[in-house]
Amino acid sequence: MGYKEEFIKFMVDCGVLKFGEFTLKSGRKAPYFINTGNYKTGAQLAKLGEFYARCIKENNLSVETLFGPAYKGIPLAVACSVALYNKYGMDVNYCFDRKEAKDHGEGGVIVGKQLSNGEKVVIIEDVITAGTAIRQVLPILKAAADIDISGMVISVDRMEKGQGNLSAVQEVYNEFGIKVYPIVTVADIIDAIRSGTVEGKEYLDQMLEYRKNYGVEY
Repeated sequence: MGYKEEFIKFMVDCGVLKFGEFTLKSGRKAPYFINTGNYKTGAQLAKLGEFYARCIKENNLSVETLFGPAYKGIPLAVACSVALYNKYGMDVNYCFDRKEAKDHGEGGVIVGKQLSNGEKVVIIEDVITAGTAIRQVLPILKAAADIDISGMVISVDRMEKGQGNLSAVQEVYNEFGIKVYPIVTVADIIDAIRSGTVEGKEYLDQMLEYRKNYGVEY
């Protein structure tokens, strides 16, 4: 079993990836749902960080600092930085943003590594739905320093139409020039169901129909 299949099974075991009928924020009725808020133990977070670190290594991303957008991105960036050191001996920095600027002490909106010009930064997120988070944090990052964003790593690429005929991942690249690297895609999840890596064959037809209606191929 490769690390992608392991990650899909891990999400199911943690109750993060569920199959059924779910109404998304977009109003679409989806046969699966991903809720990364269901990670809740130290063991789960340690393992999750290893999957993110593996994705960075597999894609040869050049990174000096991991940035985790508040709030869900914060534990992801921390866990990934620990995993990069423990698994690969890479000692990288991490930082995150405050939702509200601090007006006392050192002040500022960036907590952790203070960014500098030319620094290679990888953004760590859970999923991209409409690209709202990236639009909010990019001005914050660019205001801190003229950084070099090497890429963005997410748990799952839903490969789903966003505001137009492109996926949210494609929209982020087209609009900001940032390449997004998912640990897995929804196509990988469908393959995992087919192969029996995870339960859910009763939802396979709905998954395929949903992909037919809303999916993007690339």
